[in-house]
Amino acid sequence: MRSRRSFSKGLAAVFAGVAVANPLEALAKKRKPRAISTGNWSRAGNSSSYRAPTTTKLIRDFGTSPMLTASSLKNIKAAISRYEKIVAKGGWGKLPKSRVLVRGAKGKIVAKLIKRLAAEGYMELPDNPKSMLVFGEKTEKALKQYQKANGLHANGKLNKETRKALNISASARLATLKANLPRVAEAVKGLPDRYIVVNIPATQLDAVEFGILHSRHNVVVGKASRPSPILKSRVTQLNFNPYWNAPVSIVKKDIIPKLRKSLNILKTMNIKIYDGYGGPEVDPKKVDWSKADPEKYHFRQEPGEGNAMASVKINFANKYAVYMHDTPTKRLFSQASRYFSSGCVRVDKVHILTDWILKKTSGWDRNKIEAVVKSGEREDVKVKNGPQVQFVYFTAWATDDGLVHFRNDIYKLDGTGFVSGQPKALDS
Repeated sequence: MRSRRSFSKGLAAVFAGVAVANPLEALAKKRKPRAISTGNWSRAGNSSSYRAPTTTKLIRDFGTSPMLTASSLKNIKAAISRYEKIVAKGGWGKLPKSRVLVRGAKGKIVAKLIKRLAAEGYMELPDNPKSMLVFGEKTEKALKQYQKANGLHANGKLNKETRKALNISASARLATLKANLPRVAEAVKGLPDRYIVVNIPATQLDAVEFGILHSRHNVVVGKASRPSPILKSRVTQLNFNPYWNAPVSIVKKDIIPKLRKSLNILKTMNIKIYDGYGGPEVDPKKVDWSKADPEKYHFRQEPGEGNAMASVKINFANKYAVYMHDTPTKRLFSQASRYFSSGCVRVDKVHILTDWILKKTSGWDRNKIEAVVKSGEREDVKVKNGPQVQFVYFTAWATDDGLVHFRNDIYKLDGTGFVSGQPKALDS
């Protein structure tokens, strides 16, 4: 049995409550606080140990609304109507270039910022005209909320990235909302009680039960040159401590080019080669890799430290041969832009998700997951009546808490009529 890489220490809460500026905070006050479960992985010698999720604090569920609910179609239609009115009134002005503005800044540029945030509903214009010239607490709070809704680092500073987003015109935002209307309409069809949503442009995953967000995870998704597909399916199986069966596309583009330079890559990556699926193991020294047909061979990475899927693979039927999985490369989850994969989805804090997936599977609980992961041994689990899985492409959506969210069109699909399927690969 090979040793396993220890998982990240001190797992924080998956999500936290958010403060909301007027005029939206009135809606927040109407919502009741609810308990949020948190969990973590902690270091235990040379193995990985799961610490059971515990109810640790109450937070308002305002700002933790799922990206997709039964109300999403109604919400985005309401957002379209609201932005149509903003456009009809002339939209909003652009903010000029300036130094980074923080709380305490003063001047006409602050007044422009306040007007811009008020135009989209993140705050109200102050009654006192002099207050328009001061970057105060309310402005900082509104700016943080704007940053969260637009996938930016919510530091409350008017920096280059935030100014760029604020300067996107109202008409452009309206066009983005309209481009996403059919995508949302498709996603809400047959939405069950339990489901997982991976929003590719947001690089985030929601686990939802009865319309309530159970957990939110950062994910790594397909790069523009190898995009993740948009699909609907259902979780059918979990593979703990799995093999990684390298897809032919990765064998062609990544592994064989490295093999041609040195066979050491096989030892480094702990990969064995077989004559097709189920065939005998192949001696790589006896193959001319400059001429070899990649489709003839099966490249399999063994379980253990460095395995591309780390501790678990989450399977669901689909024609694109993609799945969700753990990863040994945890540092990528802290990146602002997380488009690094070849189409599959890597999930941060993955065992909060597996615990939830298996809650209705007899014989499986947190302790069982801990024991299996710690063992490093391969174990497969069939999941009966597993949660639905959706990979969606929402560059704009509206949530039940009243917020309208926008993300970058990483695959350049807005305006093309794209709803679902395999996006076209873009040049690197």
